Amino acid sequence: MSEVLYDVADHVATITLNAPERMNTISGAMLDDISVRLLQADRDRDVRCIILTGTGRAFCAGLDLAAQMSGPTGGLGNLGNLDTNPGEFDIREAPPIVLHNLDTPTICALNGGAAGYGLDLALGCDIRVAAKSAKISPGFAKRGILPESGGTWLMPRIVGYSKAAEIAFTGRTLMADEALELGLINHVVEHDRLLEFSRALASEIASNAPLAVRAIKRMMRAAETETFEQNVHHVFLQLLPLLRTDDFREGVAAFMEKRNPDFRGR
Repeated sequence: MSEVLYDVADHVATITLNAPERMNTISGAMLDDISVRLLQADRDRDVRCIILTGTGRAFCAGLDLAAQMSGPTGGLGNLGNLDTNPGEFDIREAPPIVLHNLDTPTICALNGGAAGYGLDLALGCDIRVAAKSAKISPGFAKRGILPESGGTWLMPRIVGYSKAAEIAFTGRTLMADEALELGLINHVVEHDRLLEFSRALASEIASNAPLAVRAIKRMMRAAETETFEQNVHHVFLQLLPLLRTDDFREGVAAFMEKRNPDFRGR
C-alpha cells in the first residue's frame, strides 16, 4: 500500500497519510508524494476542496526520525544533504510551501495527535477539524529545535502573538478541546464522525462557485503582505474577470429564482 493515499469524490480530494505503524511519521518518499498529491488536486478543476488526514491513532507525529538518523543522507529525500549540499534541496517543493500556495481550500481532519512536522502541516491548512481524542504537541523547544516548516509564521496569525508565544515557549501538549478554545482548531467532533463532518464541510465549500472561492483564498493570502488599500485594489482586479463568468450569471439567476445554484467552474 502507498504511504500517501489519494481519492476524489464529489469535488473533494482526500489525501491520507498511511503509515499507521509508525504514527504516520513522514519519510522522504512521503514528502515528495504529499507535494505531488497536493499539486495534483489543486490542478484538477473537478476538485473544489482538499481534505488532509491520516490513518490509525495519529495524524502525523512528525518526520521519520529513524530514517533521518540512518544512512549518509538521512533518508528524507534531499533533507539529509542540507549541511553539505544545501543547493540540492528546493524549499519550494516542500509540502508546507506547496500547501501554503494552493488556491484550493484545505481542511485538516485530525484523526489523532499532530506533532512536529505534522503540526505544521495541520496549521498550514485553512480549516482544522479534530477528533476529541486528538492532541496538539508543539514540543519543539523540548527537543532543542524550532518549528522548521512554517509554524513560527502560522501560529501567531492563527491565535495571536501572545497565545502563540505561550504555546511555543512552553511546548505543552494540548488536548482537542483546549486547542479549540485557543482557536487552533475550528471544530471538535467524536472520532467516528470526523470524516463525515469534514466531508460535509468540504461539500458545503464545494457547492459554492469554485473560481470565486479560489480568488477569495488568493486575496486572503495576499492580504498578509499588503496594505488595506493595496488589497482592495488587488481584489478589484480579481473581481473583473469573475463578473464575466457563467458562474456569476448562474449565481445571480439562482438568487432571483430562489433556488440552489449549479456552479460549473467557468
